[in-house]
Amino acid sequence: MKYQAVIGLEVHVQLATDTKIFCGCSTKFGAPPNSQTCPVCLGMPGALPVLNRKVVEYAIKAGLATGCAIAPRSVFARKNYFYPDLPKGYQISQYELPICEHGQLDIEVEGVAKRIGITRIHMEEDAGKLVHGDVPGMGDGSGVDLNRACTPLLEIVSEPDLRSADEAVTYLKKLHQIVVYLGITDGNMEEGSFRCDANVSVMPVGSDKFGTRAEIKNVNSFKFVKQAIEYEIERQIELIEEGGKVVQETRLFDPGNGETRSMRGKEEAHDYRYFPDPDLVPLVISDDWVEDTRLGLPELPEAKMARYREELGLPLYDAEVLTASRELAEYFEACLLAGAGAKSAANWVMGEVTRGLNDGGIDIGACPVTPGQLAALLALIDKGTISNKIAKTVFDEMWQNGGEPAEIVEKKGLVQVSDTGEIEKIIDEIMAANMGQVEEYRGGKEKVFGFFVGQVMRASKGKANPAVVNDLLVKKLKG
Repeated sequence: MKYQAVIGLEVHVQLATDTKIFCGCSTKFGAPPNSQTCPVCLGMPGALPVLNRKVVEYAIKAGLATGCAIAPRSVFARKNYFYPDLPKGYQISQYELPICEHGQLDIEVEGVAKRIGITRIHMEEDAGKLVHGDVPGMGDGSGVDLNRACTPLLEIVSEPDLRSADEAVTYLKKLHQIVVYLGITDGNMEEGSFRCDANVSVMPVGSDKFGTRAEIKNVNSFKFVKQAIEYEIERQIELIEEGGKVVQETRLFDPGNGETRSMRGKEEAHDYRYFPDPDLVPLVISDDWVEDTRLGLPELPEAKMARYREELGLPLYDAEVLTASRELAEYFEACLLAGAGAKSAANWVMGEVTRGLNDGGIDIGACPVTPGQLAALLALIDKGTISNKIAKTVFDEMWQNGGEPAEIVEKKGLVQVSDTGEIEKIIDEIMAANMGQVEEYRGGKEKVFGFFVGQVMRASKGKANPAVVNDLLVKKLKG
C-alpha cells in the first residue's frame, strides 16, 4: 500500500429528553409536521432560549464515560449559516469553550488494541428537516418540518486517529453502546438518533503530513459508514494517482450506488462567524454536580464484561454477547439473583431466549419468560426433575402460553424418569430387538453406543435421565 487513510469522526447523538434543549416543546418522534413548535424553536423575534438542565446532565455523563475533563465553565455560541430548515439563521452550539474535552476510547481490531482520542463533546440544537415529494397537507412539492428544530444533540468529535473503515466502525459501535448504556439516547439510527460525519483523507505511507480531507455528511448506519469511507479512500487515491488534487469539500453518501458525491465546498470555522450567544449566560458546573453524576453512572460494558469473566468465570464470547445491550445484561443478572447458575443462565439467555426474541422480532423488555421463571426452569434441570431436552419443551410452552415451569411439568407429565428398574426394562427390550448392533458394539464399534442412547430416549419420550441411561447402557452392552 502506498497510501494511508486518516479518519476523524463527528458523531451526533440525539438526547432522550422529553423536551427540547431551549424550550418546552416535545421531542417525540413521528408527530405531524410543525406540530411540536413554539416561538423559541421557530426563531421568532424576541423569543429567549432557556437551557434544559437534563441536557447538561446527559453531557456530563457522556464526558465522564469517555474519560473527558468536564469544564467548570462553558459557553454557548451562535454558529451562523443560512438554510431553509434553520429558522433563526444560526444554530446554538458551543465552540471555543465546550463542556467536555480530552477524552479517549479504547478499541480492538483484529487483535490489535488502539486508543482513539476524543477532542471534545459539546451541546447544541438540531436544525429542522426538509421534506420533498408527497408533503403531508401540501401534496407534491417541498416543505420544511421544524419539529426537530431545537432538539438536543451532543456532538462527539474524535481526533484523526482512525486509519481504516474497520477501525471507524469499531469505534462507532463502542461509542453507540456506551451512550445507550448511559440511557442518554435511544440510539435509533434509522430515526437519526445516532449519526456521524466522517472526515477522510489519505497520505503517503510514512508521511506525517495529513492530506486534504473530505467530509461525508450524516451517515446513519454502521454498514453505510464502512462503505462510504472505503469508497472515499479509493476515490482520493485514484484521483491523486491520476495527477489530480483532492479538494476540501462536503460530500453525501448514496447507499443506492455505494458512492459519495460532492454537496458543497467545506466551510471553515471562520465561515460560520462564531460568537458567544448573548441570550445565554456562561454555564457553570460545580465539582459536586460532576461527582454526583459520576456516582450515578451505570456499570459500563467494558467493566461489566471484565466482571463477568473474573467473578462469574464466563468465557470472553459469553461476556461479549451478554453485555451487548444493557437490557440483556440486566435480564441475565436478574436470573442470577433468582438463583440460577452463571454458565447455565448464560447458555439459555444466549440460546433459547435470544432465539425467541429474534423469531418474534421483540426486545428483551417484552420477553414473555421472566428471569425468575427461567431460573426456576434451570433449577428443575439441576434437581434432575427434567432433562435439558424436556426443559426446552417446557420453555416453549412458557413462551407461547405463560405459566410456571413446575406447573407445566406436572400438568404435562414431563417429570424425568430416574428409576433404574424402569429404564433397565426399556434397555433390555431395545437390546433384544437390536442384537446385531449389540454384537457390533461388543466387537469394538463403540460409535453404536449413540444409537442405543437415542433409542432409549425415544422409547421413554425423552423422560429418561440421560446420566442413568448412559451408566446402565455401558454396563449392559459390555455384558
